[in-house]
Order: sequence, then structure tokens, then C-alpha cells
Amino acid sequence: MRTFQFPTAHTILIIIAGLVAILTWIVPPGQFDRLAFDKETNAFRRTGAVGNQEYPATQSTLDSLGVRIPLEKFTNGDIWKPVAIPGTYRKLDARPQGIVAFIQSPLKGIMEAMDVILFVLIIGGFIGIVNYSGAFDAGIAWLARTLKGREALLIVIITLLIAAGGTTFGLAEETIAFYPILVPVFLAAGYDAMVALAAIYLGSSMGTMASTVNPFSAIIGSDAAGTNWVSGIEGRGLMLAAGLTLCLWYVIRYAERVKNDPSSSIIYSQKSAIEALFLHKTANNNVVFTNRIRLILLAFIACFVVMIVGVSKLDWWFLEMTTVFFVGAVLIAIIAGVGERTFVDAFVRGANDLLGVALIIGLARGVTVLMDDGLISDTLLYYSSNAVDGMPKGLFINVMMLLYAGLSFFIPSSSGMAVLTMPIMAPLADVVGIGREMVVNAYMYGQGLFAFINPTGLILASLAMVQVGFDKWMRFVLPLVLMLLGLSFLMLTVSVYL
Repeated sequence: MRTFQFPTAHTILIIIAGLVAILTWIVPPGQFDRLAFDKETNAFRRTGAVGNQEYPATQSTLDSLGVRIPLEKFTNGDIWKPVAIPGTYRKLDARPQGIVAFIQSPLKGIMEAMDVILFVLIIGGFIGIVNYSGAFDAGIAWLARTLKGREALLIVIITLLIAAGGTTFGLAEETIAFYPILVPVFLAAGYDAMVALAAIYLGSSMGTMASTVNPFSAIIGSDAAGTNWVSGIEGRGLMLAAGLTLCLWYVIRYAERVKNDPSSSIIYSQKSAIEALFLHKTANNNVVFTNRIRLILLAFIACFVVMIVGVSKLDWWFLEMTTVFFVGAVLIAIIAGVGERTFVDAFVRGANDLLGVALIIGLARGVTVLMDDGLISDTLLYYSSNAVDGMPKGLFINVMMLLYAGLSFFIPSSSGMAVLTMPIMAPLADVVGIGREMVVNAYMYGQGLFAFINPTGLILASLAMVQVGFDKWMRFVLPLVLMLLGLSFLMLTVSVYL
């Protein structure tokens, strides 16, 4: 008798797409009007039931439309996406997504996510060149010797550094680049791939969940709510510290158990396969660092430093990040003396290793395409806002967080969630007598917490990077999610009554 095997990430997303397509036949379609600022004409453009209309870019225009956001948030570029206009929700003619739309949704998703997909493939090629040079194995051997007896420091350092990136400039999709590099390091330290996944993904998720100055959530969410992003930052900072402490305790506890008894690993049955994938060469502990290896590793590290500086300081996005790693691959090949034909072969093999991950990203975007084409996202927002209207403030803020967690399944983009929902949700805070920054925090905690397990978010792509199934990840992370949920309830409740 064959034992049940949990489906792959690709199959999970296809199933979810099918369920969403069915929802478009059940959930009433509807939409809010949108308002966008046009820099070229210095005017607002409204789209929706009234057709396309143009308004002068003044504060009185925003006030008359019920968009309680300072004008400068649009003119200085803080809000660059169309925002929903309160009170404009209307039901529309049904647009159910049938078989053809369902079949085409993955293809449309791949087309829409091409910038991210190209980034992932170029990262794969980059890693392929570094692996071929042998410098990667030398670096792993050196780290294994250096951390001997202090391996737990690796977990702390990696988690805190990535969380710092998440809370400041929204380090999330970019972490895809770190898995091929860090998983071998964690394996060499005596841990399993789950520990590497947890240090990277939980660090990023906790950092973005409790964003302090992240422009893609804390700042754009505050701007769209009509409040200053500094408001509520103390609570978010406290949540970040408490959440990271909890995450580190949880991961280190599991990691030490695995180190002492490898058979206690949740993914013990995959131990040989994962080690064969990531430790494809036996690292030589007596390796001698040549100047060439040092130079390759320096160029390797420099690529990540340049990417982080570009994203955080120069408004770079996927095109610029992809360019960095493409140039880095060519530069490392030159330093290593790799020939043209060998370079192409190694680069293509490396890109091929991440092709499955790239497809997962496209499939996840395809689910969003179905929801947008089926016109159900705004309907869910409309009924969610009605559900919390008039609640006592303690109950209100916690239900708000849960609603945001649910909505993030349908709208996984943090900036997209902010500009769509904040003009609708934030004014409800005025009714119950709390600051609008509390709604911003509830949005970040809800969306960030659900990101730990959200199949339409980044987790399935991350799992594919380390060859870990979604069922095993859920077994590992669910107790932590429940603890963080309790912590979030506590933080929000205390905040609204202080």
C-alpha cells in the first residue's frame, strides 16, 4: 500500500488557483473607485463608476472625496499606487473565471512576475559560477572551522541581520538569493536545512511584520492612513524585539536538538538528498586560501552589499538587482579564469536549478490574477470593513489584525494592501476612539504573521529553494505562529488602552 505524499508547491498553488476560480462564481463582484496622482499633468485621475475623470491636485480635492491623506504624500512620491476612494464601493456584473481563465492564470502570472523570475534565474546562474570556481566550498570549510563550538551564533547573527533588513527596507523577495549560500553553511555547522530556512525566512518575516521604517509597509501604510509614520513606532519596535527573541529561542531550541540527535529533525528522511544537493563536493577542511579564492569571495560578498545599498538608498528594484548579479557572475568567471563555453554551461546549470522556484513565483502571481479579473478582492475588503465598524476598541483592533491576515491571502503585496485598504479601514479608528496608527500596526502584524504560512506569498518559493515540503514547514512553524499570535493580541490590546 502506497503512503500518502503531500503535494508539491506547484500542485498546491494550482489547487488554490482552482478554488479561487470557484470563489469568483460565489463571491459577489464589486469594486471601489481608484484615485491616482499623475506627475506629468500634476493632477489626480479617478477611475471607476464615473469613468475616467481628472481633478486638480489640491488638498480640497482629497477632502471632498473623503481621502484623508495629506496632499504631499502623493506629490512627493510616498504614495505611488492608486488608492481606494471611501464610500464608492459598487456591485458589478459578474465576471466568473472559467476553465480557460484558470488554465491561463499561471501563464499570466509568469508574465506579470517576469522581473522577479528573471532575478531568481540570474541568481541561480551566479551561484552556479561561484560553485564551479571552488571558492564556495573553501568558504564553507573556513566557516565550519571558525564556528566550531559556537554554531548557535550563526543562527543569531543571520536572523538578526536579515530582520534588520526586513524592518528597515523591506528585505523579503531578495532573501531568495541567500538560500544557496547559507544552507551549506548551516549543514556544515551540524544543523539541518530547516534551521537555515528558519533563520532566513523567520528573520525576514519578523522584520517585515514589525516594520519600523520599511517604506513598503510602515511608511506607505501610515501615509495611506493619513498619519505620520513615526506614530506607533515604539510599539512596533517593542514587538520586533519581543518577536525576535521568541523566534530565536524557538529556532535555537530546535537546532540544538537536531545537532545532538540528527534523527529528531523534521526532515531527517531527506537528510542525504539535501546534503547531496547543497554539499555536492566534500569540503576540504585543510583547504588553503589562495589570493584568487579570496578575490572571488570578496567579489561574491560585494554583490550582496551593492544590492542592499542600492535597494535601501538608491531606490533600486529587480532590474538593477538582477544586473548586479549578472555582472558579478561575469566578473567572478574572469577572476577564476573560466572559459566562455564553460561559463555558459555552469551559468545555465545554475539557472536550471532554480527554474522550479521561478515557476512557483509565477503560479502564485497567477492566483492574484484570477482574483483581480474576478473582481472579488474589493468585495472582501468592503464586507471586512463593515464587520468591524462600531466594535469596542480592544475587540476592534484584534479583529482588524485577523481580517488583515485573511485579506493578505488575496492581496499578498504589502504596498498594494496598504493603498487599497487604508483609506477604507483607517477612518474606522476614529469611530472607536483610537489612533489610526493602531490600524497601521494591525495591518502589519496581521499580514506579517500570515506571511509565515501564506501559500500565495513567498513561503512556497523559499521552501522550494531548500527542498522542504509545505507540510513539514507547517509542522515546524505552527506552534511559533500561535505564540506570535498571542503576543500580537497582547501588544495591540495594551496599545489601544494606554
